[in-house]
Amino acid sequence: MKSSQTTNSPAPNKFSPKRLILWAFASLAGLALVGVLLVVFALAMAYPNLPALDTITDYRPKMPLRIFTADNVLIGEFGEERRTLVRFKDIPDVMKKAVLSIEDDRFYQHGGVDYMGVLRAALHNATGSGARQGASTITQQVARNFFLSSEQTLKRKAYEALLAWKIEKNLSKDQILEVYMNQIYLGQRAFGFQSAAQIYFGKDLRDISVAEAAMLAGLPKAPSAYNPVVNPTRARTRQQYILQRMHSLGYITDAQFETAKNEELKIKSDSTAFGVHAEYVAEMARQLVYEQFKEDTYTRGLNVFTTITKADQDAAYLALRRGVMDYERRHPYRGPESYIEIPNDKTEADEAIEAELAEKPDSDDIVAAVVLSASSSSVTAVLASGEEIKITGPGLSFASSWLSAKAAPNRRIRRGALIRVMQDGSSDWKITQMPEVESAFVAASTEDGAIKALVGGFDYNRNKFNHVTQAWRQPGSSFKPFIYSASLERGLSPATLVNDAPISFDAGQTGGQAWEPKNYDAKYEGPMTMRRGLTKSKNMISIRILNRIGARYGQEYATRFGFDAEKNPPYLTLALGAGATTPLQMAGAYAVFANGGYRISPYLISKVTDSAGKVLSEARPERAGMEANRVIDARNAFLMDSMLKDVARYGTAAKAQATLKRPDIAGKTGTTNDSIDAWFAGYQPKVVGIAWMGYDQPKNLGNKETGGGLALPIWIGYMQTALKGVPVEEREVPPGLIMANGEYYYAENPPGTGVQSLDVGTTPAPAEQKQQDAVRNELF
Repeated sequence: MKSSQTTNSPAPNKFSPKRLILWAFASLAGLALVGVLLVVFALAMAYPNLPALDTITDYRPKMPLRIFTADNVLIGEFGEERRTLVRFKDIPDVMKKAVLSIEDDRFYQHGGVDYMGVLRAALHNATGSGARQGASTITQQVARNFFLSSEQTLKRKAYEALLAWKIEKNLSKDQILEVYMNQIYLGQRAFGFQSAAQIYFGKDLRDISVAEAAMLAGLPKAPSAYNPVVNPTRARTRQQYILQRMHSLGYITDAQFETAKNEELKIKSDSTAFGVHAEYVAEMARQLVYEQFKEDTYTRGLNVFTTITKADQDAAYLALRRGVMDYERRHPYRGPESYIEIPNDKTEADEAIEAELAEKPDSDDIVAAVVLSASSSSVTAVLASGEEIKITGPGLSFASSWLSAKAAPNRRIRRGALIRVMQDGSSDWKITQMPEVESAFVAASTEDGAIKALVGGFDYNRNKFNHVTQAWRQPGSSFKPFIYSASLERGLSPATLVNDAPISFDAGQTGGQAWEPKNYDAKYEGPMTMRRGLTKSKNMISIRILNRIGARYGQEYATRFGFDAEKNPPYLTLALGAGATTPLQMAGAYAVFANGGYRISPYLISKVTDSAGKVLSEARPERAGMEANRVIDARNAFLMDSMLKDVARYGTAAKAQATLKRPDIAGKTGTTNDSIDAWFAGYQPKVVGIAWMGYDQPKNLGNKETGGGLALPIWIGYMQTALKGVPVEEREVPPGLIMANGEYYYAENPPGTGVQSLDVGTTPAPAEQKQQDAVRNELF
């Protein structure tokens, strides 16, 4: 029997290379799938917990408080974020294209995350060629800016992508781009492109050129690095690259590209400057608005419209600055402000000079300079801009005594001295100095109190104390008209004779010690009419009038005009303005004489609106002409106006009539004891203006300095602009007045009645008085 043999074929190798590769791929695929499932699960779990999009869907960005003139000129901005909300339809196409070209040119194609962009950036970064690229879309940037930090972690990137998808589901592409262009930070505290256009170029976004749009579009990546104010060279380099991108993407034509490439941009070097010097006004408005809106003041985008106008404010600012500098030129030069040692090495010298000038900023046209060399005939100095200037001839006259080698070393103008210079009309430089004296000016409508101009001091950046509202100073002779007005209600008239002769009082009558007052010029002219006493501002006349009507009555009567009784004690010194008032209070008081007897309250804010223009509050001022606001008889106001016009015609303020040549202006000078305060308070029937000058730490202004020489020129300087083209107004004589012998009287107190004289006896009026009465007869 044959046996059979079975032959077995070889078993396959379980670990063949082919199987290993397949197994490895399957394992990786499984792990990848698990990873993807885990990621999807994590994302699915995370998505419902993403923050709500209310801050975007109901976009209400922080917007600053803005202060405007009545004619819509921006004068102040307050808030951490400087932003002006602009709707998508109002953003110029060139600005949108500039942003898209550099930030996200596939914005309208992707769904929030640009996968092609991510792949491109990954390949670029893997090769290590050039700077690292990012792939964040505009939507992702919006997500990061609103909800996330800027940390570079996978978790943050994942949340960013999720939020981007969520945003794309809830907002249209145009809405997302609108939010981005309003929210993004662009340097110089500017948020959004509208604000940036204003800050960097001083213009509205709708008016920018292609070149300017490209410059702004370069800011989001790194506002500090590409800021045209801080880094103009780097900013231009990035601008040129963006222009190339816009051209290559077909956003601009060849002609536009060539024009934009070569356009010379004018960057605002001072990004905080406004078109009007109204810093005191802006701060006043800010304080008033904060009282009403508290912390919302700086985030709601409130727009505050003041009552001032650009033309009036400019006129007031220039007049005050000119008046103060004229005063400075009449007084000695005080020497350089400081000294530095200038190194021999040019680089070190430039750095030392730059550091010193940074500590002494310019004050408008009064410029700081460091002296490089000095002699009795020439001074060479350098400005903060790096410009070297040479001062010779008349430009040295003000400081000539300090150029001598004999001058004290600690006061001499020499190398390293910091001086102040300014240009005269011919553009030549001259040495000047920063004033120590202060000044204030305010003008307001006499009809409703709307403030037309307000300058609270010489330079807000040096002294933020608002002298219009905060400086309680003695008004001096500018207070006399209110004593005269009171006397008209006590039987006196402009024709009442009062003796201009020395007088003395004991301590009980003055509230202090025995008093022997004097006239300013220490001259006495004997009996004169009350009218002439005011015209010549005779102290003895005012004192005798107040003594007759009673200091208590004088004090109480003055409160009708808005003066505080507690700041004006009922003593005879009140006749010389020994109390205290502010320029703003004085403006309201003099307006009563100007408008026929009505009390008005000066006010600054006409209305406040929200960012959409909705009116939130609006002024409802008291007006002249409403009998409820009458505080003195119309006849009293007419007579006081008549006497105050005499002051401006041929009295202590005659310079006003000589310059303005208007018969409808009136006012009163004021110079306090020892020439510590100088005032002029005056008006035309429609506008009242108050000018003041003095030192913050009260001291003598100079033996020959008076209100007529210091404050009046400021008032005239303002009125030359404010009254240009304004017709002359003739005042109607109110009922109840009669005229006799060239003078007006209350009908119930005709000549021969009432108080005919004070301390006169039978002494006749001087011949000069008769001559002036004849002049008055011709005027009437």
